[in-house]
Amino acid sequence: MVEKKFSAVPNEAVAEIEASAARVDLDNQIAELRAEIARLTESVSAIGSGAKAVVTSEAEVLAERLRERIREEPVSTLLAIAGVSFVIGLLARR
Repeated sequence: MVEKKFSAVPNEAVAEIEASAARVDLDNQIAELRAEIARLTESVSAIGSGAKAVVTSEAEVLAERLRERIREEPVSTLLAIAGVSFVIGLLARR
């Protein structure tokens, strides 16, 4: 019976050491995951900034084209705006 008690002590110590090693391993994995999340966040932010820059430049190009067309053909542009306004007015009355 004494032998059983003595044999149980090392097993408990081994189990405690294994649990401690598992905790350390788990802490390392959590730290790696946090670092990966930080990298992914930076990547998404960079992609968003790049997309914003592309959309902004495209909007500027379209606005400039519209200005040029209005300068080249002011009468037809005015008639188109009047027609669209008339249609919107008719739809708003209903």
